[in-house]
Amino acid sequence: MPVLRFRVYWEEDDLIYRDVEILGSQSFFELHQGILKAFDFDQKHEGSFFESNDRWHRGREISSEVMANKKGAPALSMAKTPVSALISSPDQHFLYEYDRAKKWLFQVALVGMEAQPDPSRTYPFTLRREGLAPSQYGIKGPAGAERAMEVLEAYDLGAEEMAEGFGSEGGESESASGTDDNYDNSFEQEY
Repeated sequence: MPVLRFRVYWEEDDLIYRDVEILGSQSFFELHQGILKAFDFDQKHEGSFFESNDRWHRGREISSEVMANKKGAPALSMAKTPVSALISSPDQHFLYEYDRAKKWLFQVALVGMEAQPDPSRTYPFTLRREGLAPSQYGIKGPAGAERAMEVLEAYDLGAEEMAEGFGSEGGESESASGTDDNYDNSFEQEY
């Protein structure tokens, strides 16, 4: 049973991505759960995958709201559709939309395959995390304080830099009169 490795990019910043591995026999619903876990999102909302090309155009939908696959239906069921059933090329693409109200959009690209699963892993498995994941609900409350600390650590901002704000550009070169010491006021003196 092959292991499929997908790179899942947050649409708004392609430097933020997760590599998620899943068994080909597992369903799109399990991939949906793996992506949410990799980005630290809750699982309270519906989601959909869309078959896509390399230009990220939406094709057939695979939805968490559909319970059964029916001939001619507008969408397939996430729970009933194995991931490998929709892999038609070695660089297969999908779009993944989570929480229709917020419209979280991710680009999902097949980046690798392995013949045998690693027996020490539980699939779906997050193999790599790159960049700071977006906050699903903002940074309010106790979880928000933790998230803010992650940002500070990620950008290595200490208390000193935070106290200084944006720095003191322009503040030191001005004289007490509020004009630049190197200012040429000859133009003003002519008139």
